Amino acid sequence: MKYDSIEQVAVIGTGVIGASWAAYFLARGLRVSAWDPAPGARERLRETVDAHWPTLVRIGLVADASRDAMTFHDTLEGALQGADFVQESGPEREDLKQDLFRRMDAALPPSVVIASSSSGLLMSRVQSVCQHPGRVVLGHPFNPPHLIPLVEVIGGEQSSAEAIATAMQFYLAIGKRPIHVRKEVKGHIANRLQAALWREAIHLVDTGVASVADIDDAIAYGPGLRWAAFGPFLNLHLSGGAGGIGHLLEHLGPPIESWWADLGEPKLTDELKARIVAGVDAELAGRGNARIEAQRDAVILGILANKP
Repeated sequence: MKYDSIEQVAVIGTGVIGASWAAYFLARGLRVSAWDPAPGARERLRETVDAHWPTLVRIGLVADASRDAMTFHDTLEGALQGADFVQESGPEREDLKQDLFRRMDAALPPSVVIASSSSGLLMSRVQSVCQHPGRVVLGHPFNPPHLIPLVEVIGGEQSSAEAIATAMQFYLAIGKRPIHVRKEVKGHIANRLQAALWREAIHLVDTGVASVADIDDAIAYGPGLRWAAFGPFLNLHLSGGAGGIGHLLEHLGPPIESWWADLGEPKLTDELKARIVAGVDAELAGRGNARIEAQRDAVILGILANKP
């Protein structure tokens, strides 16, 4: 299947995020050429793709999707050969990213967009080492990429409007929900929103307000259910009744501001980290990650089935 002339995607870095991307690209009928220098990466990638495939079948593969459309290469340059688009998911270190992008930029035709999955680095810094910085963008997925639709597309100072448009159109064409983040900020949008919630959740544990399990339940069985349907602003609008968000902001604005003023700023001391780890262990009650991930994926699939 062709997506505006993109038929082969090079997946550079095949850890948790890169392997998930590879599985998704294959499910959309694309060819994947992959590279990762870590020992055993080839075998782990194949195992991960095979593990994700039943979920992707449930989501709905394109007619010509095949796991056999993936090749793993011993060199970076080999994986880039013939690529129409690059999805980089290497280590989250600026020096390593810069070296990797310098090499990719030198090996690829200038027209090929290079997108990074980085969760927090600024593309302006990464692209500064490239001869063709205009084609470098951020294409940050939400974990796991084979399941969650969101992709945050952000340009650096030298990114071209054409490269941003190409990334947006490509992700949309393969079934993602891309959003264009118009200004570089640490953590982008979704991770910053998560960080705000995590900060208060950790503060509530630190001050003895609630247990780890109670806080997880408060979100999973409360606002998390609403947020799965709509984002924070539409939910505020619905909470305002007939008057909508204008009414809510007018009447609940002062109480909300008082809550903001009372939010905590915890420090992750060794003692606090140990309490959180112990709280999660107690909540798991012996259930392994595989069981929890399967439960998470089943819930997400049910939600996605009812999303517009």
